Order: sequence, then structure tokens, then C-alpha cells
Amino acid sequence: MREMSKEEIKTLDKEHVLHSWSVQGALDPTVVTKAEGIYFYDIDGNKYYDMSSQLVNLNIGFGNEKVADAIAEQAHKLPFIGPGYAVDVKSELASRIIDLAPDNMSKVFFTLGGADANENALKMARLYTGRNKVFSRYRSYHGSTMGAGNLTGEPRRFNCESNGVSGYVKFFDPYIYREPIEFKSEAEATKYYLAKLREQIIYEDPYSVAAIECETITGSNGCIIPPDGYLQGIRDICDEFGIMMICDEVMMGWGRTGEMFAFENWDVKPDLVSFAKGITCGYVPLGGVIVDKKIADYFDDHKLMCGLTYSGHPLACAAGIATLDVYKEEKLVERSKAMGKILGQIEEELKRKHPCVGDVRYKGLFSAIELVKDKETKEPLVEYNKDPENIMGEIIGALKKKGFSTYSHENNIIVAPPLIITETELRDAMAIMDEVLTDVDAMI
Repeated sequence: MREMSKEEIKTLDKEHVLHSWSVQGALDPTVVTKAEGIYFYDIDGNKYYDMSSQLVNLNIGFGNEKVADAIAEQAHKLPFIGPGYAVDVKSELASRIIDLAPDNMSKVFFTLGGADANENALKMARLYTGRNKVFSRYRSYHGSTMGAGNLTGEPRRFNCESNGVSGYVKFFDPYIYREPIEFKSEAEATKYYLAKLREQIIYEDPYSVAAIECETITGSNGCIIPPDGYLQGIRDICDEFGIMMICDEVMMGWGRTGEMFAFENWDVKPDLVSFAKGITCGYVPLGGVIVDKKIADYFDDHKLMCGLTYSGHPLACAAGIATLDVYKEEKLVERSKAMGKILGQIEEELKRKHPCVGDVRYKGLFSAIELVKDKETKEPLVEYNKDPENIMGEIIGALKKKGFSTYSHENNIIVAPPLIITETELRDAMAIMDEVLTDVDAMI
């Protein structure tokens, strides 16, 4: 490919590329030319800490040669074959995923990413149960396709909703920090949220409900960590009424929380698990659904009405195998747990120090810093789905100018660096966060 100037790249981008979730005329995207480890560089030579792992998917960082070589080798051997064929890399990757999953799991259906993983998990639950309704939470994001978009709870679902879509029921997250009730204990909070969920299911007719789907830990909508007993309580409700429990591990799977899967933090076994992101860390698109044996057995004599041209793409499966090797060889799951403790300590200090920090929530190397106008009243820095002055955008921009790249959602700043980050890199990057939060303190 010929070398292009900064101006040419930006001009062609402006004229021909549509960017996600954006008013196109207001965009001025950074031109990126190279990346390595936890850093990427713009065309002017500026260096950025990637403190969100791009979209919380680049767990192994940039430039991993083992994964790149696996993709190149597979491209020369067999770059593509239709999903109806058996291929060595697809068989091996599915087998290795099942080995890592809970012992109730049996098979994998491969997709291209998280949205279609959630779409197909939902299809399977409906096919298996013969029911239509599905419960999901308000502060959730499951994708932007029609099915996953309706499954989503936050405002990005609005343009997917229509009169022709039915069966999607929302319930509230265990968002203890924002709950007007002052719980005496975490156990009391768990009891409250589960009782309200069970009551709502009764009102909706439990035998019309195919699935309850949750991000195991709420992701970009604020890193809302379930209180102890909450996920097991959902498991119990599902068992009571024959409802399928779907854990969306698209963002939290593959070591992000210090366990291979986030639900392992609470010793829960879902019926279906959607995954993507960290299975290949973005080197090639890949997602999938891990399926309980009883559901897999059902499709032995019932047609699986799910299909994708690129299901189990050989390049993606080769990348997935190599990525799993990297997790094991570099002990990245263990590293996530260790570095996560340090990140938590740093963020707790930021909470103590800065009037603008209302709460910090973290598990492994995934966290959110929630910004407020007033710590006592917990008034958020920006209202839900309203930021007309682009306050959060300005804060994220200030971080980026100092070399700290991440994103925000509502009044939360996400901090989720690659799992390969060192303690020195983590502390240096979070020192930038400290500086910017000092400016936010002055603003409020």
C-alpha cells in the first residue's frame, strides 16, 4: 500500500467513512500509524497509553507475534472454507474452549463478534424452551443488531425498538451506589434485588420466559459488580421456572476480571455463555456461544436455526488458539488479578483525594470511576443520557492530550488496560488520571 499523508487520510476518511455512534460532521478522528504493547502512536508521533484496551478487547496488547504468525500461517494453508466443513483449527479451538468452561458445557457455536453471539444465544434459548420472552437489565449493552439491540437496556437500544418487536423485558441492575434504599448489608441488597426480579417474572408469566440474560459484570454502563449471592439467586430463579440463564461474557471473559470467565468469581454455571473480544483480542473478529450439554443434545434431533457465512472462520480460529496459548504462557489471567488489586488501591486513593469521584468499582483489570458534582448527594456530573455541554467528552479529551486514551459512558470513566500492563506502566498512566481529576475538582 502506498504511503499517505495525514491530510489525505483525514480527507478520505471524512468523505467516505461512517463512524459508530457519532454525528459525522463533528468528528476529527486521530490518525493512528503504529502500535506496540500497551501503546499506540498517532501520525504526529504522539504516544498514548491504551487504558481501555481499545474497546475492552485488546487483552494481549498490540503486536503479539505469536498470534500474528498463526494468522499468517493459516492464511497460506486454508484462508477460508464454509462453516459446514470440519476444520482442524475450528475443532481444536472449540475443544479448548469447552475444556476451560464449566463442566456442564458441551459445544460451541462460533460467530463474528459479541452482538451476533448474543443474538444466537437468545435464538437457542427460545428454540430450546419454546418460549418467547427474555429478561435483561436496563444498564446493559449486548450489541446493536436488532435482536441484541432490543436486548440492550441503555439508550443505544432506542433506535432498534419498534412496534413489531416483542418479548423483551427489562429489570433493574443491582446498582447499590445509586439505590435510594440504605441497605444494612450486601446480603440485604441481594435479597431485595432478587425478590423484585422474581416478582416481575411472576407478573410476566414465568412459563413464557425463555431466558434471563445479564452481563456478568455490567460493562461500559458503569462496572456494576453483582453483590455476593446475586448471580446464584438468578440461577435459582431460572432453575425454579425452567428459564435459561445466559451470561454475556463478551467484555468480561478471557481473564479480564482475574478469572478466565467472570462468573467464576461467584461459582455459577450458566446455561449459555456469549463471548467475543478477548478470544482473539481483535486480531481477527471472532465470537461465539458456549452451550450447555442439555441444549446441545436437544439440537441432535431438532434443527439449529442459526447460521453465518463466517461461523468458525479458519483465520479467526487460528488466532483464537494462539491467543489462548498466550494467556497460558504469559499467565495473563493471574496477572490480571494481581494488577487489578493495584488498580483498585490506586482508584480508592483517587476516591479519597478527589471531591469529583463519587465511587470506584473494579474487578481484575476492569473498572469505572464515577464522577459526581457532590459526594454527599451523589448528584452525577452529567444526567443520564444527557450531556449537552459535552462535559465527559472534554474530560476524556483532556486525558488524551496527556497521553491517556480511554472512553466514558454516562458519568463513568472506564479504566481497563491490556492484561500485559506492568505495575510501572499502570502507576504512570494513573498519575495522568490523577492530574485530570484535579482539574475536574476545580470545575465542580
